[in-house]
Amino acid sequence: MESKVLENHERYLERKALYLKFGFDVDKERKCILDNAKPIFGNILEVGTGKGHFALVLAKEGYKFTSVDISIEEQEIAKLNLRYFEFEESVNFKIENAEHLSFEENSFDIIFSVNTLHHFKTPFKVMDEFSRVLTSRGKIILSDFNERGFKIIDKVHAEHGGIHEKGGFGLCDIETYLKEKGLKIDKYEGKFQEIITVHKPTA
Repeated sequence: MESKVLENHERYLERKALYLKFGFDVDKERKCILDNAKPIFGNILEVGTGKGHFALVLAKEGYKFTSVDISIEEQEIAKLNLRYFEFEESVNFKIENAEHLSFEENSFDIIFSVNTLHHFKTPFKVMDEFSRVLTSRGKIILSDFNERGFKIIDKVHAEHGGIHEKGGFGLCDIETYLKEKGLKIDKYEGKFQEIITVHKPTA
């Protein structure tokens, strides 16, 4: 196996260990999101690949899907993570701006966006795009850190001398916006995550 894949995997394990040091079990939190998203079916889109942590969870569960991110650098790290576990072929990686997705209307049955909402500068515009590409029978699964989770993330970034930046919108703002659009919302809570599933209204 190529050295850069192995080196990246070591960084991946170190990162998971750092989270666990503060009581945040990455695998358990991701599984909580996945369990509350089921049933998962049809064409699947992940918006916000990041370093591929949730993409890896989906791939390990046997799903084939499209994953998009605006950052080429982040997605390259994700590809290395998936390649280590030999799941890279499960994912169609694309560079996309979530505000202007290139997909046609009604393209996806399931849309995931995990721990990305607090980075969006125009989250309502992103939600409109999600709704546009979602099929009538489909659902959107949105998850972000709760207050306890953000405190852990701040500690993790501080360990490396950094600051975790986030915008002024939270999942509660997204929930209000989507309800005003007539969409149906179900809410769930993990130890460090908030989760909502969004459905289009039935005729």
